[in-house]
Amino acid sequence: MTLPPRRPRGTRLSTLLRRHWPLLAVAGLAALVAGCVRMNVHGDPDAWSKAMRERAPVRVATYNTSLYAEQAGGLVARLRAGDEAARNVAAVLQRVRPDVVLLNEFDYDAAGEAATLFQRRYLEQPQAGGGEPLHYPYRYLAPVNTGVPSGLDLDRDGKVGGEGRERGNDAWGYGLHPGQYGMLVLSRHPIQASQVRTFQLLPWSAMPGARQPVDPGTGAPWYPEPVWRQLRLSSKSHWDVPVSTPLGTLHLLAAHPTPPVFDGPEDRNGRRNADEIRLWAEYVGNRPAPWLCDDTGTCGGLAPGARFVVAGDYNADPHDGDSVSGAIRQLLEHPRINGDFVPRSRGAVERARERGLPRQGDVASHTGDFGPRGGTLRLDYVLPSRNLGVRDGGVYWPEPGTPGAEVAGASDHYLVWVDVAEP
Repeated sequence: MTLPPRRPRGTRLSTLLRRHWPLLAVAGLAALVAGCVRMNVHGDPDAWSKAMRERAPVRVATYNTSLYAEQAGGLVARLRAGDEAARNVAAVLQRVRPDVVLLNEFDYDAAGEAATLFQRRYLEQPQAGGGEPLHYPYRYLAPVNTGVPSGLDLDRDGKVGGEGRERGNDAWGYGLHPGQYGMLVLSRHPIQASQVRTFQLLPWSAMPGARQPVDPGTGAPWYPEPVWRQLRLSSKSHWDVPVSTPLGTLHLLAAHPTPPVFDGPEDRNGRRNADEIRLWAEYVGNRPAPWLCDDTGTCGGLAPGARFVVAGDYNADPHDGDSVSGAIRQLLEHPRINGDFVPRSRGAVERARERGLPRQGDVASHTGDFGPRGGTLRLDYVLPSRNLGVRDGGVYWPEPGTPGAEVAGASDHYLVWVDVAEP
């Protein structure tokens, strides 16, 4: 798989500048004078900054890393000991070199120790099969609902909590400990931390027309009313993370909706998945949303005209799989979202051929492989707003035997990236 070159920060560029500084200075002065003439002639004082932005696309990526553990503190222990999967994940990131990346299924700990270990011991160290070390000066992480006890009988087995899966089923989002399957945002550009909005606590029932699960045997709501009124919509969280980029403020809309499986005929996970996806469709919908209140109590959606990228593992394929019909199309066909550009890879085509399962969609767009029974699906998305241009993109899934293929299978998902720029 061939990626557009991204020159790492290093000494080679500075060496070139030293060697050729006289020529560059003359050429730069001439260009600056010419630029000033053009700005005076056309009356456009922003021409220089516009030209610079046009030359500097921002690479945004999402990657479900599968860096989680079944015990609290387990990921920290793995990373301290040296972890092969984490090395391969880092190698993939070093090859693709995104400017802003959302990592799904990266266990959260309040001290951020796992994130620090991953950055210092893996990303910032050269990895076999990777590129040069990669440094992200900015990051965002926050609590998620997975593994957090609800105190309610959410799976209707007649008891609250328990051990193992029983405990996980009664958490606000399925998980064996608080923070399992968390999220982490890494950025080369400053994150506007004071402006971040999170929707961890938003009740599902607050959404108008919510897909409330129904017991097919009785026709009654599957959740008792007191439970339904408390149940949170987001299985992890939904984050609006504003990043200061050369394109201006770019809102990274990050989420990881629940898989639409592991339930019963009431399809409670499928319905929740569809409404978790719908949250972003409503958030960018350019209409009043007084019910859409973040964790600080501020209500309403994203401002019209704001630039954004929806990113994450949305556990919904537009054509195949078990999600509610049309779930991901709520984003792909949204008038404010560019769902036309579809990242692809050759590796996905080869793996789909090996699996041999019937598929209605374009297998080249698939982003994950879930074994002989699950096959390949498109579940991970980087979807820019319509007021951004798309320069390039892809899925990091090289064909077997090609450079980088040896590290690409660190997770059952593959990294998806898109280069956004001025339209």
